[in-house]
Amino acid sequence: MKKCVIAPDSFKGTLSAAEAVKIMAEQVKIRFPGCSVVSLPIADGGEGTADCFLEAVPGAELVPITVKGPFLDYVGAYYVRFGDTAVIELAQAAGITLVEGKLDPMKASTYGVGQMVLHAAQNGCRNIALGLGGSCTNDGGVGIAAALGAKFYDKAGREFLPVGGTLKDIVQYHDSACREVLKDCNVTVLCDIENPLYGENGAAYVFAPQKGADGEMVRELDEGLRHLAALITYQRGVDVSYLPGAGAAGGCGAGIVAFLGGTLCSGIQMVLELMKFDDRIRNADLIFTGEGKMDGQSAGGKAVSGVAAHGMRQKIPVVAVAGAVGEGAELLYKQGVTAMFSITPGPVPFDEAKLYVRRNLRNTMDNILRLYAVERK
Repeated sequence: MKKCVIAPDSFKGTLSAAEAVKIMAEQVKIRFPGCSVVSLPIADGGEGTADCFLEAVPGAELVPITVKGPFLDYVGAYYVRFGDTAVIELAQAAGITLVEGKLDPMKASTYGVGQMVLHAAQNGCRNIALGLGGSCTNDGGVGIAAALGAKFYDKAGREFLPVGGTLKDIVQYHDSACREVLKDCNVTVLCDIENPLYGENGAAYVFAPQKGADGEMVRELDEGLRHLAALITYQRGVDVSYLPGAGAAGGCGAGIVAFLGGTLCSGIQMVLELMKFDDRIRNADLIFTGEGKMDGQSAGGKAVSGVAAHGMRQKIPVVAVAGAVGEGAELLYKQGVTAMFSITPGPVPFDEAKLYVRRNLRNTMDNILRLYAVERK
């Protein structure tokens, strides 16, 4: 094997994409010492998206910044910049890991995310990519807009900062200042889901329970998103609620389109495009990819399906490894995956499996490469 590409997503809860790449690449080098290994940790818009660019794009730099967190206390965050492009993770300022033990999507705000966008725009970034995975919020992106200058008013004409539980109190808004700040910028939302803004498949009903919402809170949050959508339609004349990805990050997908003039796109496709993935895999003999669990959702625009599609176009075999292979994963074969393997040797609980994920990934890679070496001979 002369050239091998290693391009996994993170194994959620166990390994970052960069850690997975390191283990996988080491095994390739052991079995094929002369092989040129291209290491490309990837992400599809969720956690780790900024880090994957830092690892994979020459010249990318980390930009540290202090912003307001989900409950408006200050937190340290960063985004990644290369050229005039900024890659910002919503989770840095409004992530669920920032509020462990005190989840409350009724009160959490995305204001700090807007501060990150503002900082990037004011410092010369003209292309801003926003990864929306891992949020603890359900504010429809109004916090982001407010940090960029948008004004929201209640029925008494008072300006206020809405959150998930008070979206219903907005009676009008002005977002001209927000759009002025971004007039020279292209804002792209990296989505890894296709859910609408509200309803049984919307942001509140599908994702808010993971953020600490009970049944009554879910209903209130959904009603707030419905109210916001109706207000946007009334003031702007467009309905953003059913755009694929509108419900991402508690409705931020819809809010970024409405208030920032952003565009929703497939997270993995944009990530691979920005990385010039097609050029970097050219003439490879084999591509390895993977993630924590592969199932039917993986075939719906997640990282593995994106990598596989690019490999298929160049007729490069794609081998996928995962902590578990679940129902529906076979759909990936039609998308370009040549073979897939679970690294977990037996049916064990996640809490036990995660203790041995490094060893199991190493052993699985070794077995695959042993077989590949025999085939090459």
